[in-house]
Amino acid sequence: MSAAPFRSATRHRATFTDNTDHSAEYMFGVEAARDAWLAHGLCARPSDRTTAESAVETFYRRAGFSRPEFVWVPSPPAGSDLIAAEGLATTLSFAGDGVQCVSARIATMLSKSRRRMDALIARGRSDWPHERRAIETARAQSPDNSARVGISPNAIIRAAVWDSLRTSLFDGAAAAIRTLMPAVVGGVSWYGQQEAHRVAYYDAYRRFGLARFRSDDVELLDVHTALTGATGWWWAFDNVCVVAERPTALHAEPIPGRVHNEHRLHHPDEPALEFEDGRALFVQHGTVVPDWVVLQPTVERIARERNVEVRRCAIERIGWDTYIDAAGLALIDRADDPGNVGHTLQLYVISDGWGRSDHMLLAVNGSPERDGRRRRYGIYVPTRISSALDAAAWTYGINGADYARLVRRT
Repeated sequence: MSAAPFRSATRHRATFTDNTDHSAEYMFGVEAARDAWLAHGLCARPSDRTTAESAVETFYRRAGFSRPEFVWVPSPPAGSDLIAAEGLATTLSFAGDGVQCVSARIATMLSKSRRRMDALIARGRSDWPHERRAIETARAQSPDNSARVGISPNAIIRAAVWDSLRTSLFDGAAAAIRTLMPAVVGGVSWYGQQEAHRVAYYDAYRRFGLARFRSDDVELLDVHTALTGATGWWWAFDNVCVVAERPTALHAEPIPGRVHNEHRLHHPDEPALEFEDGRALFVQHGTVVPDWVVLQPTVERIARERNVEVRRCAIERIGWDTYIDAAGLALIDRADDPGNVGHTLQLYVISDGWGRSDHMLLAVNGSPERDGRRRRYGIYVPTRISSALDAAAWTYGINGADYARLVRRT
C-alpha cells in the first residue's frame, strides 16, 4: 500500500453530513472496502519499510520528537527480546500532569482524534431509532440487506467493518501472536496490520460521505492508514522505533456461520503463522495448539493434556472414531438427537490422564461447514449427567424434556 499524502494540519470545524438520505447506495462497496483491509491484515509479504518509516516519523514529529533510529526485527517476539535486552522500556516516563515519553504522546494524540471522530459519528445516531438493537440485526445479515430494511449506516459499519475486522485480526491474529510474547513486553505495542479495524471504521465514514471530520483528524487518519497497510507490530521509544516485519506465512479460513467474512487462523498440516526467524504457531480452526497436535497426535499425549480445547483439537485431528477405539472410552448412553434429525447423541466416560474422569457428549453440528460437511464435536459435561439427552439439554441451559421437543438446533 502506498503512502497516503501527509499534509500540514489546519483546524476546521467537523460536521456530520447534511445528506440524510442514508439509503442502500451508501452501503455499496462496504464489503469490498472491508475485505481489502482484511487482506492487509492477513498479508504475509515483506513490509513497505519506506512508507512505514515515513508514517512513524510523522507521528513522532506531531508528538514533538525528532525522527528516531529505526530498528527492524524479524518478528514481534524478536522485538520484545530486543526491548528487554537494550533496556528500552526505561525511557518510558510520566512527569507532572503531562506525559513525557513519545509512545504515550502518540497514544494520547490518536486517542483524542478517535474520540473527536466518535463524537461526530454519535451525533448522527439520534435520527435513527432503536440503534442498539439495529447493531445486533446488522451483525446477522449482509450490509445490503440491512440497508434495504432501513438499518442505519452507523449500525451497518459497526457490524460489517469494525466488529468483523476486530474479530479476524485484533482478537484473532494479534491475540495468537501474543501467545509467543512475555506477559509484559516493556512498551506500548501497536499492532500495525492487525489493528486495521481502527482505521477502516473511520475510513468507511469518510469514503462513503457519511461524515466530514476535522482536517487534522483526517490527516492523522491518512498517516495511520498508510502505516497499517505497510507493516506489522511496532514500538515507539524516545530515540528508537522498533518495527517488526510481517509474517512470512499466514493462513486463515472463513469462520462458519458468520456473514461479514470473519476469518480465523488455521492450517491443517503446517504452522498457520510463521515469521522469518522461525517463530511459528500451529492453529486449528482458531485454537492455538502445541505442534504435536498437528504433527504427531497420540492418545497418550491427549490423555496428559490439561487444556480441554487442545485435547479437543487433537482428538479431531486423529478422528473421533479412531480416538474412541484407541482410548477405550466407555459409552454411557446414546439417543437420537431431536434437534438434529438423522444424527445421534453419545455420552462417554473419558479419562483426563490425571486421575480424574469426565463425561463427554459427542454430537454433530446442527449446521454444515462451508464445505458442506457437518462437524462432530465433543463437549465436556458434569459427571452427574448420565443421559445423552440431558447432556445435550445442559449445553443449552434447559432440561432434557424441553430439549426432546426441539425441532432443530444450530
